[in-house]
Amino acid sequence: MHSNQVIEVRGLTKKFRDLTAVNNLDLNVYQGDVFGFLGPNGAGKSTTIRMLLSLIKPTSGAMKIFGMPLKENREKILKKVGAIVEKPDFYLYLSAYKNLEILGKVSGADVSKKKIMEMLELVGLDKRAKSKVKTYSHGMKQRLGLAQALLHDPELIILDEPTTGLDPQGMKEIRDLIIYLSKVKNKTIFLSSHILHEVELIASRMIIINKGATQVEGTVDELLKSDKVSVTFEVDKIKEALETIELSAWHEKFQSTTKSEMTFELAKNEISELNKFLIEKEFAVSAVVPVRSLEDFFLRITEGGGK
Repeated sequence: MHSNQVIEVRGLTKKFRDLTAVNNLDLNVYQGDVFGFLGPNGAGKSTTIRMLLSLIKPTSGAMKIFGMPLKENREKILKKVGAIVEKPDFYLYLSAYKNLEILGKVSGADVSKKKIMEMLELVGLDKRAKSKVKTYSHGMKQRLGLAQALLHDPELIILDEPTTGLDPQGMKEIRDLIIYLSKVKNKTIFLSSHILHEVELIASRMIIINKGATQVEGTVDELLKSDKVSVTFEVDKIKEALETIELSAWHEKFQSTTKSEMTFELAKNEISELNKFLIEKEFAVSAVVPVRSLEDFFLRITEGGGK
């Protein structure tokens, strides 16, 4: 195990009768990672998280967290883990403060007034600390769930779809909080999500699984850089430009056209080369727009079976 490895999973498998929900999964999460755990619905993400939290037992495979086998060190490990799995539940007729006080006592965490208010301030709920949770919006309940998960100051935070059902402002608040926890508080974040744009903005490393098995794993930058990019060139004299492309080697990269644009599938280093080619042919290039995203990459991996 790598010295700063927080999660190490090898050959993790979970079968439910005839269904293999997780199939020989390997993954590596390092200290300080915001680790994106991606996959389409039914890919095995929630099942994997439940095994990491000892909520269900694996059929086979090994899991180490903080360098310790999970099976033999469950209690010791989980004291250093905070998690939100699906929708957090609260006592709706009690205040946010009272909920954290009760839940903290149940978990054995420090539930001093100062600590509770620090957590509520961290998630932006300190001004609503005395409000009943039934008056909270969905986004506020999600943030309260994060406050609960952070109450015992965990080293590893596991979040299963933390922005589900949130509006754009709510998503941004959760995203900013995850970045703060990673960069300022030095927490390791394991983030399961289907909102790919969010993961692209905050994750440092990621894995994509499909049908319970690993498709790719690595840094977000490396994985996106390694793949081809759809790039749109906006040019004048589009008809003449298309004719020029047709007579050159670039026609093999050509994808589509509109009244003023041409789209190509290019490697990153080919973008400037094609731009130079068009300028040398005396076309005015007014815009070059890469439309590559994690979503494109994800769809290619999960629908195409690989890069």
